[in-house]
Amino acid sequence: MQKQEKIVKMFDDIAPTYDKTNRILSFGSDVSWRKKACLGVFKYSNNELDIIDIACGTGDMIIEWQNQALKSNKNIINIKGIDPSIGMLEVAKKKIPNATFIQAKAQELPLENESADIISISYGIRNVVDRKKAIKEFARVLKKNGILLVLEFTKREQGGFIATCRDFYLKNILPKIGGFISKNYSAYEYLPNSIEDFLSKEDFIEELKEYFEMLEYKSFSFGVCSMFIARKK
Repeated sequence: MQKQEKIVKMFDDIAPTYDKTNRILSFGSDVSWRKKACLGVFKYSNNELDIIDIACGTGDMIIEWQNQALKSNKNIINIKGIDPSIGMLEVAKKKIPNATFIQAKAQELPLENESADIISISYGIRNVVDRKKAIKEFARVLKKNGILLVLEFTKREQGGFIATCRDFYLKNILPKIGGFISKNYSAYEYLPNSIEDFLSKEDFIEELKEYFEMLEYKSFSFGVCSMFIARKK
């Protein structure tokens, strides 16, 4: 089995407990990170929006897009969630009956050229093996001046007490709690390893620059989560 297929199967396996585990492991912070990201994007967007959420998982980002659009007087004409994990999509469909869901990979989007105003991918880009191909696909599907939002866990940039605590939590505590709840210890051992294997924020921004102009970068919760907002060139 290829690496990408192994990652997809892992998410299939943990789908039933994924939401509960996320809330516990992030101490609920993942909800506020998504909210801030949506509001950040809306500063640069039109009022009538076609939104695509890539690696949508169980649909939490789609729910946040819908909630924040209502509060911000934005009209979502159409919103689609795309994920390669059928297990994740089954959970998402039950939670959000008024969205369209498609099983597909980020690097092979079954979508028309220049058909989206916003593309988001939250905590998913580091799980895409062919990341550069996926970024090219995002550019193809976005309309001219369309906005790309990436939320991701990135490597810590500096040492210090907080960074040391974060690393200890990720490597020693998170796998035990996540494994206990999901009964899949290997999945939650994968998380800290995948963060360590991912790019630094500077290197990721360089990758985006081939197709995108950076608009905004922010880190949340002492650098645990990074937000990248970019406009298609």
